[in-house]
Amino acid sequence: MRIVIVFGTRPEAIKMIPVVDAFRDEGRHEIKVCVTGQHRQMLDQVTELFGTKVDHDLSIMKPNQDLTDITSAVLIGMRSFLKDWRPDWLLCQGDTTTAMASALAAFYEKVSVGHVEAGLRTGNIYSPWPEEMNRKIISAIATDSYAPTAQSRQNLLNEGISDEKIVVTGNTVIDSLLKVAGRIDNDESLRKSLDEKFPFLDPSKKLVLVTGHRRENFGPGFERVCNALKSIGERGDTQVVYPVHLNPNVQEPVNRILGGQKDIALTDPQDYLPFVYLMKRSTIIISDSGGVQEEAPSLGKPVLVTRDTTERPEGVTAGTVLLVGTDGGRLKAEAEKLLDDNVAYEKMSAAHNPYGDGRAAYRITKRFE
Repeated sequence: MRIVIVFGTRPEAIKMIPVVDAFRDEGRHEIKVCVTGQHRQMLDQVTELFGTKVDHDLSIMKPNQDLTDITSAVLIGMRSFLKDWRPDWLLCQGDTTTAMASALAAFYEKVSVGHVEAGLRTGNIYSPWPEEMNRKIISAIATDSYAPTAQSRQNLLNEGISDEKIVVTGNTVIDSLLKVAGRIDNDESLRKSLDEKFPFLDPSKKLVLVTGHRRENFGPGFERVCNALKSIGERGDTQVVYPVHLNPNVQEPVNRILGGQKDIALTDPQDYLPFVYLMKRSTIIISDSGGVQEEAPSLGKPVLVTRDTTERPEGVTAGTVLLVGTDGGRLKAEAEKLLDDNVAYEKMSAAHNPYGDGRAAYRITKRFE
């Protein structure tokens, strides 16, 4: 069969490259990788890290693009590619606008769609926005749905997706994470180069790693989070490291509130390899990222999620993550509890990761035997 695997952002690439590798290692089908370039620089970093050959690049990224720009550019670009190559299947991942528009383009060309990481739901189409609606649209189109967990499978069944179209695979992000973490553990020269990349890290202090980029938190939400981080950084026994997303709605409040603060390091966004290194070095992680909610438990790191809802309730149930929203007081209190209470910390740190064993991509390829 001819199978095109599509992604456009860094998180998609991290989660889809194991699928690309699994299909190419198997060698039974003709595989092409098509990237949209929705996130140009961050996407290229991941394909270079994993040595992934890209066969077609839509290069849609332009300054100040909005969701309509992205959707229309992907639809038009994918239309030409699909008409020229005529694949049997298109595989997309998750809930990005790239994934939704690619699935819609495939539907228009009557190409079967396989949806990796299918079935995540919050029940609110505006949280996260636009991701919740994107994934619901893809589910309505998909021929196959590769659900990461039993809960995701049940969500799809609840929406009327037939059971024979659903395969529970685990999450492919764990495949990538374990591969990269293993490289860091087993390569002394690589570890040394990563140590040298972050000479400001103080091993005598507890590292609090932070990420934030969700649109629904822009404005007052980000300001409340930043003020809580400022307080956490003033404890004296902590060091906050915050790779700051390039979006101006993130850059402005973060730099205004946290810039120049002692024991708070604001860095550029990190490539995947050094970010995994920082996760491994961290004591706790504060994030609104879906991927971090899945990855950190495999490293034994508690995550405080600065969102009011999550489409990944398995982590909440397992006790690996805790939803704190953008309430600065609660964020500070929960962070200090983990920093000060060893029992509370160990309870979250030792909780079972519900997101997989690193063989999700293999289970997806088995569907095509």
